[in-house]
Amino acid sequence: MSQEKDNPNNTDNTIDNEQVTPVGEPFSDEISPDLPPVDEGNDLSKLKDELAESRDKFLRLYSEFDNFRKRTQRERLDLLKSAGADVIIALLPVLDDFDRAQKAFSSTNGDSALKEGVDLIHNKMVSLLQQKGLSKMESVGKEFDVEFHEAITNIPAPTPDLVGKVVDEAESGYLLNGKVIRHAKVIVGN
Repeated sequence: MSQEKDNPNNTDNTIDNEQVTPVGEPFSDEISPDLPPVDEGNDLSKLKDELAESRDKFLRLYSEFDNFRKRTQRERLDLLKSAGADVIIALLPVLDDFDRAQKAFSSTNGDSALKEGVDLIHNKMVSLLQQKGLSKMESVGKEFDVEFHEAITNIPAPTPDLVGKVVDEAESGYLLNGKVIRHAKVIVGN
């Protein structure tokens, strides 16, 4: 107040409340009818629900992608294992012809050099195919199994222990890397 007296230029230092224009709206505890009521608990629970839903969606998509990746990797490995399956299947009749030629040579007194040549080619071919995963099924004397055998006929079993078992094999069956690529055509005792 002493400055008011000392300052001759200051004529009126009092502020009239009616002359001051408010910068913002005055604060009041009342909720304005224009604005929606703010329910912080409801908004928070809504956000938590959305977050949980987003996390669930993310986990499902991640799991689906991971399963897709594993499935394609497994399919790629299967494709590599069976890449030459068509060629091997096409060679099976040739292998059967070699087996028949060996049986024919063993029953006759033919040219021994020719027999040795057929045996040599047969053994090389069998060895090569075994390296590629081919294995011959042994069926005679085993229980008939539709997963591995194709019954072409039934005959009376020569002995009681051969009932329901393979008595003879008309055409050999083969496995490629543990999967059947040709069922053995067999004769079953009944």
